[in-house]
Amino acid sequence: MENAMTESDRAYDLIVIGTGPGGYHAAIRGAQLGLRVLAVEGEKVGGVCLNVGCIPTKALLHAAETLHHLKVAEAFGLKVEAALDHQRLAAWRDGVVKKLTGGVQGLLKGNRVDLVQGFARLVGPKEVEVGGSRYRARSLILATGSEPMPLKGFPFGEDVWDSTRALWVEEGLPRRLLVIGGGAVGLEFSQIYRRLGAEVTLIEYMPEVLPQGDRETAGLLRRALEKEGIRVLTGTQALGYEKKKDGLHVLLAPAEGGKEEKVVVDKVLVAVGRRPRTGGLGLEEAGIALDARGFVRVDARMETTHKGVYAVGDAARPPLLAHKAMREGLVAAENAAGKDSAFDYQVPNVVYTSPEWAGVGLTEEEARRAGYRVRVGRFPLAASGRALTLGAPEGLVKVVGDEETDLLLGVFIVGAQAGELIAEAALALEMGATATDLALTVHAHPTLSESLMEAAEAFHKKAIHVLNR
Repeated sequence: MENAMTESDRAYDLIVIGTGPGGYHAAIRGAQLGLRVLAVEGEKVGGVCLNVGCIPTKALLHAAETLHHLKVAEAFGLKVEAALDHQRLAAWRDGVVKKLTGGVQGLLKGNRVDLVQGFARLVGPKEVEVGGSRYRARSLILATGSEPMPLKGFPFGEDVWDSTRALWVEEGLPRRLLVIGGGAVGLEFSQIYRRLGAEVTLIEYMPEVLPQGDRETAGLLRRALEKEGIRVLTGTQALGYEKKKDGLHVLLAPAEGGKEEKVVVDKVLVAVGRRPRTGGLGLEEAGIALDARGFVRVDARMETTHKGVYAVGDAARPPLLAHKAMREGLVAAENAAGKDSAFDYQVPNVVYTSPEWAGVGLTEEEARRAGYRVRVGRFPLAASGRALTLGAPEGLVKVVGDEETDLLLGVFIVGAQAGELIAEAALALEMGATATDLALTVHAHPTLSESLMEAAEAFHKKAIHVLNR
């Protein structure tokens, strides 16, 4: 059948390499705009996010949170016996993944996007080879995603896990786990394994977890995790390990130098970040420039250094977030179809621990460096009626704005459902709202969302449910 394909069969308006969030969004939008689209996938449809990233991780987080709630339910007058079945948990996780990846395949087919399985390599700026067959197009979108970044002295294998291996709860739980890296991945897996019964130590090289986020709310999240029994060591690095009969002896040291410490664990999870999957694609031979870290260079239109070739998602630039990739995929496809589209959006970030952490816009420090006269409004969730009824009083909503213009600059939340609440803040920033706009928006009571209004009121020293200082 493949040999019977004609040159016209292999000619497309748009070829998209990768079917993760950025790739499948690009392919579908291209088809919606009337383009003949080919999607190429080297592994599984849905990419890292749906198969071994966002979705299965959040499934495990929800299961671990449910188990945690069952264990603490006695505080609400409920007595429940809880037990963990690793195999059924894994089956449920896989069922969620299968349903979503099948949905993406259905959407591609329903939008008449052709799909070819295999690894693609550029043999020209707009021509790719897959499994010995060549396909060409007027435009090309690179959406090849990213992969876990290794750490010197900790090669991935049986004893040292990456985030994909950490999903395999059906293989059994380590009694003692060391997590290296205090970003979203490290924090989420730390809580998953702690709530499933492991002893967890987490280390972060920087002075605080979530080093790219707001330090005040990141610190609150760290303390909440410590209350659950996770040992968190910031300003700490891992130098190497030695395997002995009683476990892995890992050597830790202060990042700035000082007394070394050994911890003994059963497994190590390296979660120090991800790197773009751009190797082996033939990009440089095709005249497509990469930066020093291996990301494809793009402009606001998501176009690379070669006209008509675009890159989106983790392959293009940080932050490595699925929702950013989705929007970038739409922008690239619209430009490939002759539209004039640019990526100029507020991108929220969420850590799906419990409590959740979410942020969008400028932190206090970033706003000051940008020259604003910064003012902050805070509302603790301990003063929220809804948070108390949920048994989730830990947390804070923090509003950052400009004192002179009242312009809203950033919002940071740690607490229950922070990932849902941050959407309102992102919309406010997109619309150029002021703190007054947020304060004057009537929110339902009792809700968690009214904490945003309360924080905006505190910004103006007009808060009702906390003292104004």
